[in-house]
Amino acid sequence: MIPEMNMLALFIPASIALLLVPGPVVLYIVARSLHQGRPAGLVSAAAGATGNMVHALAAALGLSALLASSALAFLAVKYLGAAYLIYLGIRTLLSKNEIRMERPRVIKLSRIFSQGVAISILNPKTALFFLAFLPQFVNPSHGSASLQLLFLGLLFVVMGLFTDSSYALLAGGLGQRLARNTSFLRSKRYFSGGVYIALGVTAAITGERK
Repeated sequence: MIPEMNMLALFIPASIALLLVPGPVVLYIVARSLHQGRPAGLVSAAAGATGNMVHALAAALGLSALLASSALAFLAVKYLGAAYLIYLGIRTLLSKNEIRMERPRVIKLSRIFSQGVAISILNPKTALFFLAFLPQFVNPSHGSASLQLLFLGLLFVVMGLFTDSSYALLAGGLGQRLARNTSFLRSKRYFSGGVYIALGVTAAITGERK
């Protein structure tokens, strides 16, 4: 069941405003784009959208409420996601520098996609966001609340895919222009690895349950 039009008129601009503010997912996509180019950034954006779709389905089915009510479940998912981000950061920092004018290496997009999906799903804040944000635009008297939640969640995911892809294209274009800068090539893995580790540490130390 599609929510009322006046609710959609409020939901769409509110969602766009939220999506345009760079958050952890955007920083992850930018890091991937700068480090491995536009294809990696776009795949990361698609991976984030896939993970968000899982959260949207969970919100519609009420699973997010279970996560929000269980401190143990929240902490388990929270620290798993943080540990995975830190692992990616350390792995990037320890990788070999490739100071080349051309980069013929094959990017494993399937691996980038699976990593992005895991990071997105293992983010309890995303689940709590869907649980807190989507119901504000649902009118139970207009029809099934679950179907309205599902529609709004999928609409948010689609809009997010467009905004995240835009960030990937912009960052990827910047990375291409800097591709012949040897200082950039030396430092990009430190930037990318630092972003992953910072995201992991931030996820671990913020949003503690009271």
